[in-house]
Amino acid sequence: MSGQHWGEKAGQEFIRYKTGLVLGGLVGLVSGGLFGLVFGGLIGYFVQRALHKVKAIAPQQLFFRATFTVMGKIAKADGRVTESEIDFAREVMARMQLNEQARQLAMKYFSQGKQADFDMQSVLKPLALVLKHRLPVKLMFLELQLQVAMADGDMSAAELSVIEEICHLLAFSPIEMRAVMERIQAAQAFTRHAGDWDHATGRSHESLMAEAYGVLGVSESATDAEVKKAWRKLMSQHHPDKLVSRGMPEAMMQLAKERTQEIQSAYDRIRTARGFR
Repeated sequence: MSGQHWGEKAGQEFIRYKTGLVLGGLVGLVSGGLFGLVFGGLIGYFVQRALHKVKAIAPQQLFFRATFTVMGKIAKADGRVTESEIDFAREVMARMQLNEQARQLAMKYFSQGKQADFDMQSVLKPLALVLKHRLPVKLMFLELQLQVAMADGDMSAAELSVIEEICHLLAFSPIEMRAVMERIQAAQAFTRHAGDWDHATGRSHESLMAEAYGVLGVSESATDAEVKKAWRKLMSQHHPDKLVSRGMPEAMMQLAKERTQEIQSAYDRIRTARGFR
């Protein structure tokens, strides 16, 4: 490499990572003088370059890998993988309409997640960085993992522990985690009982209505305006096109569409019962 070419490349590197160089250099200068300036600049350069590489990875690829490895982690959390959990993972793959190559990759990731030495930080830290300002995509990820944990009708203490670690790594607060969990539990019950609406009466109808309110994350005492606000917010957060544009794999659009259909169906039940438009 000629001196001129090396100089040009060094100049390009400086321009690309100047923020890391300058900030690192300033911190180093304050704490260690001239030597600190040089050392801090180098540290800042390498840190920014590493972050740039992580961000350069397609968010969709990170999301896909994290989805199925973490599914495997949850499924094996209590020592054994149940048929319900395996069936759910296969169902997700089928609903995504994956080709054979993608399906095999998803199964490979699922198996990796089941290994005792699998560390969720290896996939969730990069994902958290990429999705830092993309809350709807993070919500979709958490909802998928909660559905795995609840696939056999109950969530064990070990599975809850994994969910809590996921929320910690993705920067969800305990209150946010609980709210999402309650909405997913209500959505699963609402879907299971979808065929009961036509002949439901009395307490049965009240129970179904409670599930509908739970899907929207509001209480039965909420005002019409509060119900509408919750519905609009959830529909916006789960809009398939918006999710894909923010990093969700395009193959998962069908899952997002199904989620919006659940939300819309619950809202329609509440609207009909209350008699508002």
